[in-house]
Amino acid sequence: MAKSVWTIDPSHSEIGFRVKHMMFTNVSGKFNDFHATVENDNDTFETSEISFSADVSSIDTNNVDRDNHLRSADFFDIDKFPKISFKSTAIKKINEGQFEVSGDLTIKDVTKKVTLDAEYSGLMKDPWGNTKTGVSLSGKINRKEFGLTWNASLETGGVLVGEDIKLVSEVQLIKQVDIH
Repeated sequence: MAKSVWTIDPSHSEIGFRVKHMMFTNVSGKFNDFHATVENDNDTFETSEISFSADVSSIDTNNVDRDNHLRSADFFDIDKFPKISFKSTAIKKINEGQFEVSGDLTIKDVTKKVTLDAEYSGLMKDPWGNTKTGVSLSGKINRKEFGLTWNASLETGGVLVGEDIKLVSEVQLIKQVDIH
């Protein structure tokens, strides 16, 4: 059985999130510096072992002041916790091209089991002969469960930052090698 090793193509991938702001609009953000390795048997997605990390200092919400606040001890505390990581523990096929990816997500010093919905696009060769695949991932976490508890009350009631974070990622992987 051949074991395949894949890496993320950062120029064709985006690791993003959305959160409610003032309880009625979403603010989107992403991480600009991230890495992933995927190993699987015979290019079969459901046999994949996924390792992912993002450099929290690369957070980008299109607002410098907000990004700096997110890097501070109020939120991610990047001096103590510079990375977010995910390691898969199971992949379950739901339908053709539809999977659930379960694993351990670590933010700050907290690790929690999460399950993400994955849409797998299959294999394709690019014009330069590289074997690639695409995966869309989505899910939801509660930021407070990971120690991201800062908030501010609004004069009209409610809070400035929602608790639920929607994870939305588009990932393109490049096959690096087959190990026999």
